[in-house]
Amino acid sequence: MKHKKQLLYIILLVACMVLLTSMPVFASELTEAEVEQAVADQGKEVVTGNVFIWFLCAIAFLKVSQKIDSFMASLGVNVGNTGGNMMAELLIAGRSLAGAMHLKGGGGSGYRKSGSPGDAAVGGNFLSGGLAGSVGRQTERSAVNHVTGYTEHSSIGSAMYHSSLNKGGDFANNVISNVAQGNYSQVGSIKGEEAEKAFISYMGMKEEQDKPLPVFTNMEIGGGRMTGTETTADSGSRDFALYHADQYMAPTPGTFDTVQSVDGATWYKQYAQPTVNKTPYETEDGKVAYHESIVQKLPQAPQRKDRI
Repeated sequence: MKHKKQLLYIILLVACMVLLTSMPVFASELTEAEVEQAVADQGKEVVTGNVFIWFLCAIAFLKVSQKIDSFMASLGVNVGNTGGNMMAELLIAGRSLAGAMHLKGGGGSGYRKSGSPGDAAVGGNFLSGGLAGSVGRQTERSAVNHVTGYTEHSSIGSAMYHSSLNKGGDFANNVISNVAQGNYSQVGSIKGEEAEKAFISYMGMKEEQDKPLPVFTNMEIGGGRMTGTETTADSGSRDFALYHADQYMAPTPGTFDTVQSVDGATWYKQYAQPTVNKTPYETEDGKVAYHESIVQKLPQAPQRKDRI
């Protein structure tokens, strides 16, 4: 019986050695471009489901390896401690996935507690769409946390976001949409260069040979608003603001255009308009007078529908 057990462990050891040599090759050769291509060919749900399955296999592999190490050590064979930090990292990642199972309140309502911008922006029942759907939502939440500055470390979500953003992909635009239409106090916003690239993608802008794209600066996206400065060769620099039509009333006063983002949402767009600026000063007889000048200024933001 003892020899049979030893033979069994030796067979398991050989199997694990084969896995050990193949798994690093897979990890080292996988690039962001390949992940993005897989998403384009198979869909986000399929790819994220495969990643989840690989994650479970990796944990199982490390657990078996540690058992074999313990057995080999009992035979007097000196072995390294398999797993170590890698096991800890996998378990930490597992906790982030398990966090999706936390229900709001009692009784299994099926909604997540809003503990981060990603939690607040991407809702959904943990079991909806199966494991692939759950991992897909976790990836989106991770990307939202990244673009809003809530987290700074790299993740699968942030890598997929930037790869998708470079070609105006659906994954990146879904993340931007979640922030653009989210609750500002819970989700926050996208700012700076990150917002400038996001705005171009989210509005479906494409550079043409005879019509280069405007340059966007001072951008902020979030809470049903998108604001910034647009610079073109013809019009120079102009401040502008977009208001989500489902969240804001139509702007008054001032003129505006109605535009659509790639997710089909309707936005009211206003540019800065000529406004009389009065600067007070005191005259020689002690009275107050005003220097008047014409400046370009955005009209007051329209009313939010939830505050009427």
